[in-house]
Amino acid sequence: MTVSYRRLFPVLRVCMAVLLFYVSADAFAQDASFSFKKLLMPGPVVAGHAEYEKECDLCHGDDRPQLCRDCHEEIDADIIKAEGFHGRMAVAKELDCIGCHSEHLGRDGDILNFDADTFNHANTDYELTGKHGEVQCSSCHQESKTYREAPSQCFDCHEKDDNHKGAFGEECSDCHVTDGWQDNRYDHSETEFALFGRHEEITCGACHPDQKYENTPTECYACHAVNDVHAGVNGRECDKCHKVTTWDELAFDHNVDTDFKIKGGHEGLNCNACHEQSGFEKQPSMRCVGCHINDDKHFGRNGRECDSCHNENSWKKQTFDHNDDTDFELHGKHVGLSCESCHGTEETNKELASECVDCHSADDVHEGQEGKQCGQCHNEEGWQTKVRFDHNLSAFPLMGMHAITSCESCHASKTFQDAKTACYDCHQADDSHKLSLGTDCASCHTPNDWKLWLFDHNTQTDFKLDGAHEGQACSACHTEPAKDGVKQSTACIACHANDDEHNKRFGRTCERCHVTESFKVIGVQVR
Repeated sequence: MTVSYRRLFPVLRVCMAVLLFYVSADAFAQDASFSFKKLLMPGPVVAGHAEYEKECDLCHGDDRPQLCRDCHEEIDADIIKAEGFHGRMAVAKELDCIGCHSEHLGRDGDILNFDADTFNHANTDYELTGKHGEVQCSSCHQESKTYREAPSQCFDCHEKDDNHKGAFGEECSDCHVTDGWQDNRYDHSETEFALFGRHEEITCGACHPDQKYENTPTECYACHAVNDVHAGVNGRECDKCHKVTTWDELAFDHNVDTDFKIKGGHEGLNCNACHEQSGFEKQPSMRCVGCHINDDKHFGRNGRECDSCHNENSWKKQTFDHNDDTDFELHGKHVGLSCESCHGTEETNKELASECVDCHSADDVHEGQEGKQCGQCHNEEGWQTKVRFDHNLSAFPLMGMHAITSCESCHASKTFQDAKTACYDCHQADDSHKLSLGTDCASCHTPNDWKLWLFDHNTQTDFKLDGAHEGQACSACHTEPAKDGVKQSTACIACHANDDEHNKRFGRTCERCHVTESFKVIGVQVR
């Protein structure tokens, strides 16, 4: 596109006129120091620079960064000393301030260009560590003051937290750390009283009441007098026996420092169990009976040398061996018995009898019938355990069903010799013959079974059983108890009188016609 200079000329002429007008007006309003730069000012300056708005040369010149620093003397000093936020910047001297702080933004403009969320406090002289990194900016920075005017000394903020009431001065960081007010790095070892053991765990106030730290006593007794179970009788040098690791742990070694070694049950005892409250200077007797006289169940009859039988491991465990040291060995139930079970509690040196009956006479249910040699049947495993009595060696050997019958079936009481030996004494209720065959049961029956018998009517009597007689019960013929010396009649009529239909007309000899197979079968004998 071609531009006609003839058409532009009128416009340029108007612009030059306006320019000359302003220049002329300004020349009349200002002094001879007028600067052409003011004519080109892009906008009003921020409120903080408002009073210098007409003095352009204060900021604009050949060395502009230095011009800024001439006014901001504190920042200039920081840069020279390499301190503060600006001084810590490695290129602070070479940077132009306007690179971060733009001007002519208007009265309400933000020349600081500060973002609290992204600002790195580590670039200042006060790095935020520990709990400080969690607090709000407003906790330290007040709106009425610049950021650099925020307090930087601990005491400025923590004066109310000072439990020491100023006794330790205002340099809180000598002891406290930013991780927590209660955490401290005070090294007590730098004092005349280094902390070891349990002393490291207690609070300062335990030894320094009311925050008084000067002239604190360092003797154990100053703090531990209330813990002194010895009531002062052992002096005030607690550390001769006790350790700082724990009050109950002793540096004193009874095994090394005395003539009485602590072993077994003695190890767990409290000192006062042997030593009276009057202190340790008075040594107790080292003989067992010195402490254990009330434990002597022997009432002194075994002497005063307790250690001849007992040892330190347990009062109930003794070195005395009944099997080796006496003529009566302990076995079975005897092993678990207390000494008093046999030896009683009365004081005596009389030698104890060793026969079973001497102790077990009250246990003899036989009432002396079996004699005094209990060991022939009984043993130490148990009074009723594995009884060795053999009934077959007695006057009544056990055979057949008798061998599996309980003792009580025949022996109503424990006085065993009172038991009867005749069959009928036990089997009277079993006698289905009702004494018709007498009381000598064994003449027919055997111990194997009551229903089994050995009696043979054909060979043991004069009356052979044949025919219908073979299946009859004994009581069919033997209806009444037999009389001594009197035999059962063998005549047919003796049993068959009621069967005689002839009314005795043919006599009493039934067998002349009848046979044993059946009464109705007739077998007439010819003469």
